[in-house]
Amino acid sequence: MLMQQQFKEVEDVTTELREALARAGVVLPSLRPDPVSIAHRYIPPLVELGRCSMDVARKLTAALAEPSRGDRG
Repeated sequence: MLMQQQFKEVEDVTTELREALARAGVVLPSLRPDPVSIAHRYIPPLVELGRCSMDVARKLTAALAEPSRGDRG
């Protein structure tokens, strides 16, 4: 039961991250829940960011550098 709950949680956070990145104009094509950590008994579920092109890395860097992004205050 706990494993199902963790799988749902990691799927949800992966979706939230994908949507937030898309709003910033960034697409990580390999973004997904990490199947190894999900199946492991002692490792918490991880989100695999995967690989991306240099262009996507630049967009991600720019999105993270913008002070208005992520400012919740």
